[in-house]
Amino acid sequence: MTKNYMDRQVIGVLKTTLQHNLGWSEIDYGNLVFAFQAAYAIGLAAAGWFIDRVGARLGYALAVVFWSLAAMAQGAVTGRAGFIAARFFLGLNEGAVFPASLKAATEWFPQKERALATGIFNAGANVGALLTPLLVPWIAVHWGWRWAFVLVGSLGFLWLVLWLGTYRPPEDHPRCSAQELAYIRSDASPPGNTVRWLELLRYRQTWAYVLGKFLIDPVWWFYIFWIPDFLQTRHGLALRQVGLPTLAIFLMADGGSVLGGWISSFVLSRGGTVNGARKLAFLICAVAVLPIVFAASVQSTWRAVLLIGLAAAAHQGFSTNLFTLPSDMFPAKAVGSVVGIGGMAGAAAGMIIAEVVSHILQWTHSYTIPFLFAGFAYLIALGAIQLLAPKLEPVAI
Repeated sequence: MTKNYMDRQVIGVLKTTLQHNLGWSEIDYGNLVFAFQAAYAIGLAAAGWFIDRVGARLGYALAVVFWSLAAMAQGAVTGRAGFIAARFFLGLNEGAVFPASLKAATEWFPQKERALATGIFNAGANVGALLTPLLVPWIAVHWGWRWAFVLVGSLGFLWLVLWLGTYRPPEDHPRCSAQELAYIRSDASPPGNTVRWLELLRYRQTWAYVLGKFLIDPVWWFYIFWIPDFLQTRHGLALRQVGLPTLAIFLMADGGSVLGGWISSFVLSRGGTVNGARKLAFLICAVAVLPIVFAASVQSTWRAVLLIGLAAAAHQGFSTNLFTLPSDMFPAKAVGSVVGIGGMAGAAAGMIIAEVVSHILQWTHSYTIPFLFAGFAYLIALGAIQLLAPKLEPVAI
């Protein structure tokens, strides 16, 4: 997760630099984000199906090879068409990240611990978002922006060695005892054949997850691809100055990811229901994000940073619990596919937000409208989930 977010965020940190050096407009930049999101949607759909069949270990390994090559290629291209192609292949292969991660969490953790485990691995995304604004400006200033893409992209091959050397399903892991395996499988669903997508689309539980992703994912893409630019254009920070404020934002997001998972796991450990635990965490996070509607109007840089950081933390807490819903409501054989469908919906919404935000900025030069959407998206998402899955009823497939 850390490496994945570093690769996708480099272009956001360098947005102002690339616009200046390459003559991009806001709409040109939005088209790059659109290409990434379109490919990410396709990749998520394919990856969920693929990983349910070949497993997290092999599926993730193949994806990281190809997305690292695409990330490095951005440092070699010259025109907008080359950047669009590189961003497309980056998104296509990064689509394996969340289906594989959720598959691994489902394989290694019983339901009562899955939200906390999801929060911990989801926090890895924020580690990447923490490191990128510190590392990339330094590389860009000293060696040029092209080397930022090449060096960050090449780190994927180091991660690949670590992944292949350490990860196995619990049944195949030499250090997993019979007692530990029995604990992991204490609430496992019975094995069965893989499930077709068309069958999954029949269930309102699938649509609860899909609508949740569609509503909240574009907010996170907005943070990733536009917050460094917001700090530079609205608050006058230079490239080398965005690192510390961005670090603060994603450090808060990191804590929110773990805290959001802890909330529902704590309620479950005290005898609460899965439905009650997840919905309580959703509500707390949805309320906590509301103050971001004022972020565009405050004059103080650090007040804006704190508002965005609180919203980013609330997003990650909400997202952590949303990620657990497929494993709460579906048998393990269908989890990867449901995650893929929902991720595709979230990426499709990211395509929409890319075009909407870029045109709003081109026309108004103001971030007010994007922050208004960011503030209210989570309450709407919670309402949709409650309407479609009022009790988070398990699906019998």
